Amino acid sequence: MTNAWKAPVEIHFGMIGTRTVSGPFDALIYLTDQWPNRSGPRFAKARVACKAAVEGRLEAEAAREEFIAAAREVRMH
Repeated sequence: MTNAWKAPVEIHFGMIGTRTVSGPFDALIYLTDQWPNRSGPRFAKARVACKAAVEGRLEAEAAREEFIAAAREVRMH
């Protein structure tokens, strides 16, 4: 269940540029290390979902949807 998503997600980090996130493990790294706002409700849900997908407790595509919602929350998608 930790495989790559069917379609990668492009996120925009302002001056850093665009990054391609290919699965829940990559997403968890961005959420943990580089996310601009770690207090939003979508951020929290995405982090839990991506961790669950990495651990095999949730389908990767479900984590993808939560990650997209978190990116929209901070206007990165």
